[in-house]
Amino acid sequence: MDPAFLIGIVIAFGALVAMINLEGASITALLLPAPMILVLGSTIGVGIASHTMRDTITAVTSLGRMVRGPKTTPAAVIPFLVGYAERARAEGLLSLEQELDGAPDAFTRNALQALADGADAEDMRMVMEDELSAVATRNRVASKFFSSLGGYAPTIGIVGTVVSLTHVLEKLDEPDHLGPMIAAAFVATLWGLLSANFIWNPIAGRLGRIGAVEIERMTLVIEGTLAIHSGNPPHLVQERLDALCSQKPKQKKQKAPVVEDEQ
Repeated sequence: MDPAFLIGIVIAFGALVAMINLEGASITALLLPAPMILVLGSTIGVGIASHTMRDTITAVTSLGRMVRGPKTTPAAVIPFLVGYAERARAEGLLSLEQELDGAPDAFTRNALQALADGADAEDMRMVMEDELSAVATRNRVASKFFSSLGGYAPTIGIVGTVVSLTHVLEKLDEPDHLGPMIAAAFVATLWGLLSANFIWNPIAGRLGRIGAVEIERMTLVIEGTLAIHSGNPPHLVQERLDALCSQKPKQKKQKAPVVEDEQ
């Protein structure tokens, strides 16, 4: 599990609570049910209205994956693929069928099965790239859904403030209550900005990043299995995948030893 999201949200809200306390304000003044219901409820409502029901279900089901983070990093599949290349070179492609149970994910398992079955390289590429495209589309839909909530929330917060200020104008004959009522009116704007930047946009950004990591991992599997299919030696498979992997740590170049001329 990748704790970055939980850590970041705790830090963000912790900084907000610290600021409230340092200002001598009360956090209960911000926890007003009416503006919170309006902003959060209406934001989710218009988000659903601007997408299809299938998009909404896709976005909601992606929340668990968003909290957990990527199952594995792209660099983690490289040793598996190099190992498959070594076995295929020594025992043939059919031997890869024995590696199916130890495959790191379903996508890699399907690619190994295609190799063991003797599928054509072009057919393998077409099927795997189609699956990659479908996964990319699902990830993009989920990220866009929460990004749209981040766009709607501030405006809905302003709507809530306008509604509250309209109520304040009806009470001008009660000057003793105007101050607290005006302060309460701006809580809706606060929750609009707060939910957009502390909840919806971070979720959208994290889903986008997790999706990018997943696509990179699938790309490595595609290129690795096709290299194995072509009969490339393991060290070439390793070099090819290392060059494609963005998360592979760069190795420091060692300086060549200085050879002094003998006199």
